[in-house]
Amino acid sequence: MAGSSVKPTPLLKDELDIVIPTIRNLDFLEMWRPFFEQYHLIIVQDGDPSKIIKVPDGFDYELYNRNDINRILGPKASCISFKDSACRCFGYMVSKKKYIYTIDDDCFVAKNPSGELINALEQHIKNLLSPSTPFFFNTLYDPYREGADFVRGYPFSLREGAPTAVSHGLWLNIPDYDAPTQLVKPRERNTRYVDAVLTVPKGTLFPMCGMNLGFNRELIGPAMYFGLMGDGQPIGRYDDMWAGWCMKVICDHMGWGVKTGLPYIWHSKASNPFVNLKKEYKGIYWQEDLIPFFQSAVLPKECVTVQQCYIELAKQVKEKLGKVDPYFIKLADAMVTWIEAWDELNSSGEKSSKGTSK
Repeated sequence: MAGSSVKPTPLLKDELDIVIPTIRNLDFLEMWRPFFEQYHLIIVQDGDPSKIIKVPDGFDYELYNRNDINRILGPKASCISFKDSACRCFGYMVSKKKYIYTIDDDCFVAKNPSGELINALEQHIKNLLSPSTPFFFNTLYDPYREGADFVRGYPFSLREGAPTAVSHGLWLNIPDYDAPTQLVKPRERNTRYVDAVLTVPKGTLFPMCGMNLGFNRELIGPAMYFGLMGDGQPIGRYDDMWAGWCMKVICDHMGWGVKTGLPYIWHSKASNPFVNLKKEYKGIYWQEDLIPFFQSAVLPKECVTVQQCYIELAKQVKEKLGKVDPYFIKLADAMVTWIEAWDELNSSGEKSSKGTSK
């Protein structure tokens, strides 16, 4: 039956969940319908759990609010942030799929320079299903893309590449700037479309933005904890940064790759820079200690699983960053709680983790 009404089966239809943190009705999904409709969505509702979030008809989804998180995790729910998009990582934990794509609700479908709509999810999947090159930089960027290859001088012994753990996408229109940059460049918009995907080299950290992000949950899932942010915490807007730094140290240790570049989404609205400054203030100050910490972090060879790596990293956070501020002692404990909760929910004898399904 090759009628025009038969939709082609999208890549990894049954192996990928789309995770969306939100406090509002999800009208933005209408624009994504052609690309998302056949996938399963996990919606993590932040803020007031009594508020009804409307999801457009025709989407297959489950929705979790704070009451669900407390019910499913019990006392361990303390590791999931409240009133901050960091709550999205709860969706990673309850997913049962191999891959995750996470997107913010102010992100729309972008167009490429030819005016065609970009299927961001399809590009993330292509990035994740092809190898990375973290050990030796290829000057034509991703050698596995059509029309590219390894350049002269690239060692043949490294051409098999490494498994790709994370695909980090970018944004047209509103760039992901911190508050001071927003304040001095309030009208700046990103109009540059760079048709490239590259592997972040081993030993190099980068600022990971969580609003257009794909990853192999089976490979790196337990390291994708977005920390303690928002309500009751001294810091916000560093949830994805923290996850990115932890994840990169662990990927480097495990020999996995991280890609950045395509796909682009259209980031529609700038958040208030004064509110952002209040949230980021301590992070901007602390990151001058955090970056050297992660740059010099070494995981012992005895750490052979992501969970072991993450527990070891939590220990080092407590020992070294605990001196910077007591917050990091609390965060290190939450990192351990996160792994305990992850293992509990993802073992064979797991307890029911159902939210509201549709």
